Amino acid sequence: MTAIAPYIEAFLREHLGHHRGASRHTCDSYAYSFQLLFEFAARRFQVVPSALKLEQLDAELIGAFLKDLEERRRNSPDTRNTRLAAIRSFFRFLEHREPAALEQIRRVLAIPFQENQHAPGPVSGPGPSPSLARCS
Repeated sequence: MTAIAPYIEAFLREHLGHHRGASRHTCDSYAYSFQLLFEFAARRFQVVPSALKLEQLDAELIGAFLKDLEERRRNSPDTRNTRLAAIRSFFRFLEHREPAALEQIRRVLAIPFQENQHAPGPVSGPGPSPSLARCS
């Protein structure tokens, strides 16, 4: 079984911060997402978080974690999607580093984001909004 600690450390310290240029806020948010996930998985498997293995973080566990966020922690769909975005980013990082886990990675990456049920905000006028224009 493959230890998760070296991968998560490389992802958070090197990949996000140095290679992707993520802000400190993004790095902290991703780290907190993994803290929650690892605490959930550790309870589920009755081990300490540092003993978790990559093979244990499968789509079934991730789905149960996301459901727990919604039901027990009462997180909004936006918060759930933020946690899923961090997890998916990490699994895309793993694609190039752990070829033996490609099927597991594919299944995790297939977990869909949840649609928001709230009404869209007001439209600012014709044409794309300034924030969307910056993204293109």
